[in-house]
Amino acid sequence: MKIERGSSLLMIGDSITDCARARPIGEAVSWDIGNGYVSLVNALLGAACPREKIRIRNLGVSGNTVRDLADRWQADVLDLKPDWLSVMIGINDVWRQFDAPLQTEWHVGLDEYSATLEQLVGATRPHLKGLVLMSPFFIEPNRDDPLRAMMDCYGQAVRRVAQRHGAIFVDCQAAFDDILTLVHPAALAGDRIHPTLTGHMILARAFLEAVDFVW
Repeated sequence: MKIERGSSLLMIGDSITDCARARPIGEAVSWDIGNGYVSLVNALLGAACPREKIRIRNLGVSGNTVRDLADRWQADVLDLKPDWLSVMIGINDVWRQFDAPLQTEWHVGLDEYSATLEQLVGATRPHLKGLVLMSPFFIEPNRDDPLRAMMDCYGQAVRRVAQRHGAIFVDCQAAFDDILTLVHPAALAGDRIHPTLTGHMILARAFLEAVDFVW
């Protein structure tokens, strides 16, 4: 596995990462780490390779955009000095443009999104042993759906940032697309955004496969 023994892994993002984690920092004590993909990653690592002693912390905040992430980056990432960092952000950056079209001050356009993510990654990558960038997603198989089409553009922006900085890219959208050939989106997320437990396991599996975890 790419994550070295004894490493600390910080996972940051929006509600998909948050999942009711404890404040100020979600740690792997009881359910304090949340009840989503972060907890599943922690459970699988703990069950399959406990000798690796990988410490996982959850810093997701529901509703966050990349703009919000930038505002708390110093305290929630740099000050905590993780060995490895995983970032999943962008769903709200896109979603607010559709569910709150008149609140334009909440919208984060593609240019701002790309530039902000680039700035955060560029400032942080030299201090990390490893970096994982997970794409935003919309659990909708119709690629011509306007929200899905825009989400794909934001996902490609994440891919480009990952390539420029030698980060591991996790294509969450592709992971869901594979399953959507067999099941309806409602089986994975009632609102096509917030996953069921099965949806969170899809995310956990995609993350772990990207870091060469052996199942």
